[in-house]
Amino acid sequence: MGKEVVDGVTMKRALTRITYEIIEQNKTVEDIALVGIKTRGIYVAQRIASRLKQLEGIDVPVGTLDITLYRDDNHDAKTDQEPEVNSSDIAFDINDKNVILVDDVVFTGRTIRAALDALMDIGRPKKIALAVLVDRGHRELPIRPDFVGKNIPTSLDEQIRVNVEEIDGKDSIDILDLQK
Repeated sequence: MGKEVVDGVTMKRALTRITYEIIEQNKTVEDIALVGIKTRGIYVAQRIASRLKQLEGIDVPVGTLDITLYRDDNHDAKTDQEPEVNSSDIAFDINDKNVILVDDVVFTGRTIRAALDALMDIGRPKKIALAVLVDRGHRELPIRPDFVGKNIPTSLDEQIRVNVEEIDGKDSIDILDLQK
């Protein structure tokens, strides 16, 4: 069990802030597409799309991206077990679109690097931006999110856990101590 640092109301405010920033930084939301990185990034993307619909009256397409095969750290040499692959579902053309990759947490940047590779195998967007609910720091790659809900500095002995109603039964953000 972790320490809750963001409750559901504050999480909703952070998602609203991201949505307003997306509107402000784009001339129109008509050429935007959201792509959520499995698993919790999908729900964050769907919520942003819902808020965009409320504010702008436009249905922004939302796709899902499975980056399992693109990870550089997904093979377990000890067990010789291959990673479980789910599937991506992007039912729209991303060519010449402003694609916003969406994830729950950005940490080292390796997930985002893998997502960029996976996305480029699907098509050639006009622009790719990154929206994350939480930026916890500790980057290993030169990746910076364009839209951030909350900056939550952590130590390397901690982990951020984003809970979403759809999976976990509640909305919150917790810090877990890996030393315990």
